[in-house]
Order: sequence, then structure tokens, then C-alpha cells
Amino acid sequence: MADIDILENVPLAGYSTFRCGGPARYFAEPSTGDEVAVLFKWAEDKGIEVFVLGNGSNCLISDEGFDGLIIRIGKKMGELKSEELEDGRVRITCGAGLPFARFGNYCTELSLTGAEFACGIPGSCGGAVFMNAGAYGGETKDFITKVSFWDGEGIRTISGEECAFGYRTSLFEKLSSEGKIAVILGFEAVLSKGSKDEITALVDDLRARRTNSQPLDVPSAGSTFKRPEGHFAARLIEDAGLKGFALDDSGAQVSPKHAGFIVNNGGTARASDVIRLIDYVVEKVFENSGVRLEKEVRLVGNFGG
Repeated sequence: MADIDILENVPLAGYSTFRCGGPARYFAEPSTGDEVAVLFKWAEDKGIEVFVLGNGSNCLISDEGFDGLIIRIGKKMGELKSEELEDGRVRITCGAGLPFARFGNYCTELSLTGAEFACGIPGSCGGAVFMNAGAYGGETKDFITKVSFWDGEGIRTISGEECAFGYRTSLFEKLSSEGKIAVILGFEAVLSKGSKDEITALVDDLRARRTNSQPLDVPSAGSTFKRPEGHFAARLIEDAGLKGFALDDSGAQVSPKHAGFIVNNGGTARASDVIRLIDYVVEKVFENSGVRLEKEVRLVGNFGG
């Protein structure tokens, strides 16, 4: 296709923080929303499925890979710029492929407060909007004023209020779950200025807390499960006696550092090993507490139902 490289048989393990998964039949990285539209039309003409991938930090990719087109929203769509408003606040414009941590660090550099939590989140800006990423009391919805996306027919821009943000969800996640198209292209955020020293101190504190409590040195997709209402997933898993538990020596393990993380020790586990352990944890927690955990991680490709 003119000006857009569409690659075949691309291994996806390197595009997932779980470091496992098979190849994509087709793979492309667009530079613009118009190119996203062209790629969807190309896939439609070939009669194949499309999956839009960001940083792969919240995905488990099947060992069989993905028998369709992976559209990766990456550095080619990673613009970042700022503009001071008349009231002294600052508008930040981000492409969906920009690392969310880079957005947080940029806000820190400009002495903007409210995005400190973003500095430690490994996903992309598009992924952060899609799932309303959050940590330590902060959420993406707190500063979003506009989101642009492609809806299958054209590029639309809606306000933050129209994004229907909730706990680890958004309008875009809901549309996707209904089989509808909603490819996030970028967002605008408005933040207020604060004390550079206080902002930097908070970023450092959150980074230290994350390092001390989470297995950041082992492949994973972050928190594997959503927080059940009235509970904490990690505590329920611990109470079921599963902290540090492994079904076998595949490398898939409930982290001994944080029970809410399923990790891939040494990157040796297959996706099938990880999903077997996830399913086991769900059932054991339900037997022990009556609470059925819901996966936060997204499954990509065929997992046999």
C-alpha cells in the first residue's frame, strides 16, 4: 500500500510487556488518523479482523498470534506540545502513541500538577484514555478536556465529559466491547501550575512506592485484575493462599511481591500458561471468598473461548 508499510508474520512478543504471544498475520504502524482509516478499509476489503495495539502493557497475546491486521499506534503518532492559556493553566496536546509516562514527565518539567501518577504507568496515551488508567488516587479523566478518535466513518473530537470515564473504562472501551470502531488518535489535557519542588517530590515518592511494592523487573501486564467493589484483588488472592503460587515451572506465577500481578519469570511462559494461571486464580478466589475477579488485562487472538 502506497506510503504505508504492511508487514507480514510479525512476532508480537516484543510488542507486549508480558513478552509472550505469536505473530501477527499483518502489521502496520500508521502516522495519521487518515492512515488508520486507510488500513481499516484495506482490512475490510481482505475480510480480516483488526486489533489496535498501543504499548501492549495491558494485553495478553495468544500463542497463535493474531490472524488479521494489527494496527500499532506508536511513536509515529506521538506528538507532544503545550500552550499556555489566558488563565495561566497549560493545554497539553498528545498523540495516542506517546508513552503515558512521557506525558507525565513532560508535565513535571513544566511544573504542572495533577499528572504525577502518570510518570510510572507503562502504557501509551491512547491506552490510558481507553481504560482511564490511574494510580495512587489519580486518574486520566482528571485532566482530559478533549479526545480525538476515528469512529469508522470519520475523525471526531469529543469533550472529556462525553468520554463516559469510569473505573478502568471509558466510552471507547464500551464501544470496543460492543464490536464498534473507536480508535483513539490523541487527547488534549489542561493542567494547573504548581510548585516544581513539590511536584518532583511527589513523582519521586510515587516512583519509590511503585518500585518497592510492584514486580517491575519481571514481564507482566501490570495489575491483572480489576478491583472488585468493596475489596482489593491482591488481598483476596493472598487470602486464598496464592501469593507466589505457580501451577508449574513454565514461568507463569502469581508475584510473590504483589499478588495482584501475574508475572512471566524469565519471559519463558507461553500465553496459554499465563491464562491457565489466571483462570485458576479466579476460581480459587471465588471458592474462598465468593468474589469473582474480573480480568483487567485484554486478550488478543484465539484463546479457545
